Amino acid sequence: MKAERRDDLALTVALVAVIVWGFNFPIQKHLIDLVSPGAFLFARYLIMPACALLLLMWRFGGRLPPVSRRDLLLLAWLGFIGHSIHVSMVIWGMHWSTAFSSSLILACGPISTLILLRAMGVERLGRWQVVGVAIACLGVLVFLSEKLLGADWRATGGDLFLLLASSIFSYYTVMAKPLMERLGAVPVMIYATLTGSVPVLVLCLPLGLGAPWAVLTPFDWSLLVWTAAISSFVGWLIWGWANAVRGVARTAPLQYLMPPIAGVVAWYFTGERYDTIKVAGAAITLAGVAVAQFADGRGRAIAANLEQRAP
Repeated sequence: MKAERRDDLALTVALVAVIVWGFNFPIQKHLIDLVSPGAFLFARYLIMPACALLLLMWRFGGRLPPVSRRDLLLLAWLGFIGHSIHVSMVIWGMHWSTAFSSSLILACGPISTLILLRAMGVERLGRWQVVGVAIACLGVLVFLSEKLLGADWRATGGDLFLLLASSIFSYYTVMAKPLMERLGAVPVMIYATLTGSVPVLVLCLPLGLGAPWAVLTPFDWSLLVWTAAISSFVGWLIWGWANAVRGVARTAPLQYLMPPIAGVVAWYFTGERYDTIKVAGAAITLAGVAVAQFADGRGRAIAANLEQRAP
């Protein structure tokens, strides 16, 4: 496949993934409220390893593709931080917050990346990076102001939990890219899913066994399969491939589309409402993220530099 066509295809599938994820926030929130976060995680990580095994059978005839011991350790670490830690934090944070808040906070991933790079001493932040981070932080404070003033500490804690989860996903994205370039997106997804599922299943087993599964309608069950198999497994697979083809710096900004999509879907299907302060806070936050990444051109250089340094 020619490079231009491959790049266009990667952009298309990345956009599809982001749109699906935008719809997925209200869906997950609905299911979590029905059965509990732990039970949802248990069901999700029964379905996702099954998808990984089916993919293994189809692509490799049931045999795990050979990897070096060093790569195996990296893949296990990737599964732990990406699935066991990041996804668990997102689900619990979403339980404490709302679908729209969750999508907005998780879209702050590029800001998390910049702060992480500064903390690691990999790069100094330029003037516009500092300005952008400050604007984004102000936007988050405006967005959360009603919760803070109303002493809604559960929702506020959920949003802060999600903010930490977004930084972990930034780390996962950067760590996964060089492995996917070297080993391929499919082997990385299979190994990471299988290794990352084990801790979640073990910890969530009691919650899964005691969940009120009878309350789920056939439509709810279809949503559960959709969110685990299509949105999560297939979505992560094609997102990782798109990052490997286009680069993290060019693909990550597409995450800015998730909050508007999630907001509209949550408003239409779940009745979630947004006042002027929330809309203004969301707009300020996304503007700050955009300034930090693109204002002086250093955002892409920083992300590209981290891609090169990642093992």
